[in-house]
Amino acid sequence: MPETLDIDRGHPGIVVLQLSRPPQLNAINAVMRDELRRTFAEIAADTTVNAVVLTGAGRGFCSGIDMRNFGPDAVDESAPAIERLRFQEAMAALPQAIWDLPQPVVAAVNGPCVGAGLALLLASDIRICSDVATFGNAAILLGLSGAEMGMSYHLPRIVGTSVAADWMLTGRTVSAEEADRRGLVSEIVEADGLVDRAVQIASTIAEHAPLGVQLTKRALQANTDAPGPAAAMELENRNQVLSHATDDAAQRRRKWSGG
Repeated sequence: MPETLDIDRGHPGIVVLQLSRPPQLNAINAVMRDELRRTFAEIAADTTVNAVVLTGAGRGFCSGIDMRNFGPDAVDESAPAIERLRFQEAMAALPQAIWDLPQPVVAAVNGPCVGAGLALLLASDIRICSDVATFGNAAILLGLSGAEMGMSYHLPRIVGTSVAADWMLTGRTVSAEEADRRGLVSEIVEADGLVDRAVQIASTIAEHAPLGVQLTKRALQANTDAPGPAAAMELENRNQVLSHATDDAAQRRRKWSGG
């Protein structure tokens, strides 16, 4: 059993993945980093999973990297540059793993979402939060670049370049209300109903044909950077032909047509 994660498979077609280091506001240490990497790989290969909910235990989503007690892989001021690079690459692999999952990820932010936690959120497909959630990019406050773990790619595409620059260059705390207004999240939910709402969204997704869902996720990712509508429609056309040819789609068409 994982030491830093709670994994709930009690909902059909869904995995609820909860970061679970509540006293540290679910800060990522070496154990959690490695457990997340293994768990994402397992979920990606599991054809019974059609959607994922990602949230945090206690009163936080994820407060970033555990600066006090990361573990034996921590790098300090004396570490060679190559070791620092390897550390950064291992952390950046986490949001990349979320992005690479074939299944959509619904992130439910229940409290502080900072640094590496923000990176996990940005890589997710659907983002909702509680009314007490807060968001921030803390790296620049530590004398580091505010661009890390995919943030400079994802954030401008979600909230726009000016807003992203504001958040990343100042390192200020962003409220749930501002996150909603700027489009970082799609809705604000009362704290006690947050995970239930995330599971509801994931359940709706999980009821659809898995191939159609996964092709939709990939099209959204690819066409965000499409050079134009023609390239976007080329991918959409291919995906529609692929999904139309499946038995699953044929059965669903017969259901809708009353056949």
